[in-house]
Formats: sequence, C-alpha cells, structure tokens
Amino acid sequence: MEKPSPPISDPLLGKPLAGWRLRLYTIIFEADTRAGRLFDQALIAVILLSIAVVMADSVQAVRLVSGHALTYAEWFFTLLFTVEYIARLLCVRQPLRYATSFFGIIDLLAVLPTYLALFVPELHALIDVRVLRLLRIFRVFKLAAYVAEYQFLVSALAASGRKILVFLSAVLMVVLVMGTMMYVVEGQTNGFTSIPTSVYWAISTVTTVGFGDITPKTDLGRLIASFMMLMGWGILAVPTGIVTAEMAAQRRTHSGQAPTTRTCHECLTEGHAADANFCFNCGARLPPYQQQAGKAS
Repeated sequence: MEKPSPPISDPLLGKPLAGWRLRLYTIIFEADTRAGRLFDQALIAVILLSIAVVMADSVQAVRLVSGHALTYAEWFFTLLFTVEYIARLLCVRQPLRYATSFFGIIDLLAVLPTYLALFVPELHALIDVRVLRLLRIFRVFKLAAYVAEYQFLVSALAASGRKILVFLSAVLMVVLVMGTMMYVVEGQTNGFTSIPTSVYWAISTVTTVGFGDITPKTDLGRLIASFMMLMGWGILAVPTGIVTAEMAAQRRTHSGQAPTTRTCHECLTEGHAADANFCFNCGARLPPYQQQAGKAS
C-alpha cells in the first residue's frame, strides 16, 4: 500500500503563531490585555512626543538653541520605531502583507527619512531632500490604529460614499449652471472673463467662502449671488446629515456588541466580536480570544 505523501505547506500562509510570537502579537496588535493596553498607551505617548520634536525642529529659534538635543531625540524615536516595526514583522504570519498594508507603509515612512539623511552629506543645502524629513509627520496616522472611534468614523464615511458622490454631482451641476448664467449676466467687463472663471466664482460663493476677488456689479447678478449664498447654507448641511445618519445606523447595528481589538492572524482585520469563530473579512478561523484576566473569554 502506497504511503500518502505529507501535506505541502503553502508559504503564503506563513508560520502559525505560537509561543513568544503569539504573545508578542497579542501585545502589539491587540489591546484587550493589560500588557496590550500599556503598549498602546506608551506608543501613543511616543508618537506624540516625536511629532512635538518634528514641530520644534521646524522653528529656527528653537533649532539654534537646542539643535543637538533635537537631533539626539529624533534618533532615539527613530530607533524605537525601527524596533517596533521589526517586532511587528516578526510576530505576524505574513510579514509581506503587513509591510504592504496601509499602516505598514506608514510605519516605514516614520523611520525611513532619518536613515535616508545619512546618505546626504550636504543636507542643509538640498532643500528637496530636506522635504523627506517632513514625512516624519506621517507618524500621526499611526494614532488611528489605536482608537476605535477612528475605525467607526471611517466605516461611516465609506458607507456614505455613494450618497455623497451623488450629492456632489448635483452641486457640480448647480455651479455649472449658475456660473454660466453669471457669465451671461455680468460679462467680461465685470470680471467674469470666461465660463471656468464664473464657475470658480460660483463654487467659492455656494460654499460661503467668498474670496471677493470677483464680485457681481449688476442688480440681477447680485440677486443671483444672494440666492447662491443662501443656498450654500443648506448645501453644507447635507453631507453632515448623510454621515450622521450612517453613523447612527451603524451604532444601532453594533449596539450590544462589546468593542474589542481582536484581530485576525491572516489578514490583520480588527474589531471581531468576542464570541466570533471566523474572520468577517477573509473567513479564516480566529484564534482563542485573549483578554484581560478576570473577564470571561
């Protein structure tokens, strides 16, 4: 009888998490344990301090007095974020998937400019290269990964996308019609030199910005402008109502479900219910839920 061949492991699935990798994953990617919460709180504090260093370094008076201290602080934060980035790659099942994800790219951008500066001897003379240092401000986007409200707001905006797109298309038609009308009524002598220029005026008017660089001079033009200004108040309220209604609907849907930071080991999707068995994004089986000692699993 022929012996069955051993199963061939798929390298794309990665190595299953166990031992220190599982413990490290739970601390870094989940916050329902004491260690996970402490890690997230410490990381948020470090991110905010690093952003403060970036802002202080942009002030010339501060840089002249504390330039060396700011440089040392920047390297300290860069090394911390480098260790964090490597630890994330080590504890996930698919490092490449994390490295190419949104937050993986943000993590890389948080440390890359400082290392690139090592290869530029005349950094102060190369303004274009100095712009790379501004990429450090991307660290602020890492905060979104640790606040559940960010995820909730993003979901509401994504669900409202089609409605807002339809609304913006209607506004676009209105400003095109009004802009063309003002071009006919006011004419080139009053600053409305072309239809695109008139549409620009219509957009700045209907959004209640009103730069004042182009203003109607005729009575009919002022009447149309007054109507557009009043209409602008109603237009600004529509997107807010759409998003608010979507957030209320999602709140009703998720009411009664305790929010968690439980993540899928396969696709790193966050926010699974405590009693879920499979990932709602990729369908993979979820590992046992690890949370603060003393709570029911």
